[in-house]
Amino acid sequence: MMNTQAKRSHKFWPTVIATGIVVLLTVYFLFPVYWQFIATSKTSNELATTNGLLPSIPPNTWGNLKALFTAEGGVYPRWFVNSLIYSGVGGVLCTLISGITGYVLAFLKFRGRSLVTVIILIGTLVPATVLAFPLYLLLAKMHLIDTYWAFLLPSLVSPLAVFLSRMFAQQSIPYEVIEAARIDGMGEIRIAFGMGLRLMGTGLVTVLLLQVIAIWNNFFLPLMVLTSSDLYPATLGLYMWNSRVTQAPDYQVLVLVGALIACIPLVILFLSLQRYLKAGLTAGAVKA
Repeated sequence: MMNTQAKRSHKFWPTVIATGIVVLLTVYFLFPVYWQFIATSKTSNELATTNGLLPSIPPNTWGNLKALFTAEGGVYPRWFVNSLIYSGVGGVLCTLISGITGYVLAFLKFRGRSLVTVIILIGTLVPATVLAFPLYLLLAKMHLIDTYWAFLLPSLVSPLAVFLSRMFAQQSIPYEVIEAARIDGMGEIRIAFGMGLRLMGTGLVTVLLLQVIAIWNNFFLPLMVLTSSDLYPATLGLYMWNSRVTQAPDYQVLVLVGALIACIPLVILFLSLQRYLKAGLTAGAVKA
């Protein structure tokens, strides 16, 4: 009996400690979201004069939303749509390019394949800010500065996405299936698009989710290559508004509300694809 109680006590306290840590981390990460949600119910004056943890009564949320979507001729909806275009188109095309590249590196033998793989792996270690200025010079020579392509084209290539796609290809596509398809007379392009990408589906969804989030949150590149306000993504547009807060305090509320609205697509995307993300991230953990 004593041994049973000792075993239960031995399991109880680690569980309590682990649960407490999880709760503290959850509060830590959700507290800024809660504060931002509360802040959207206040005016610029109330932000400085009322308790930051309590909502305004009556809330001014609807008025703030109306002000957000009508400010400067309704430019925020344009920024929001731009972010959807950049992230949606860029994420899908980058996933397709990375998937094909990863499949090629995994299953096609050609001279220099190991070198290319090493270069891609090194590319995952290079900070994006280091490449921003060379990209700017290249885009300037192509006369693409201040166009949709200036932000979209660099978003189509990601060393991390290629590396993950190669790993997913090796883990999810049996080499025997590729050999059998070749014996049956299928061409490499047909095998890649007809079989390879389908078998890599779960992993590619993970790549898509990570790339969409990366493009949506990208700030430094559009800051360098975009000058027209109509081409701004939401992140850059809100930054420009935030720089005017000292001269026009009303922009502070607009930035808070706009940032909260900009989080909604990412939350929806993550919640709808989280099961694929979990399966994709664990695809390479155990090799059958």
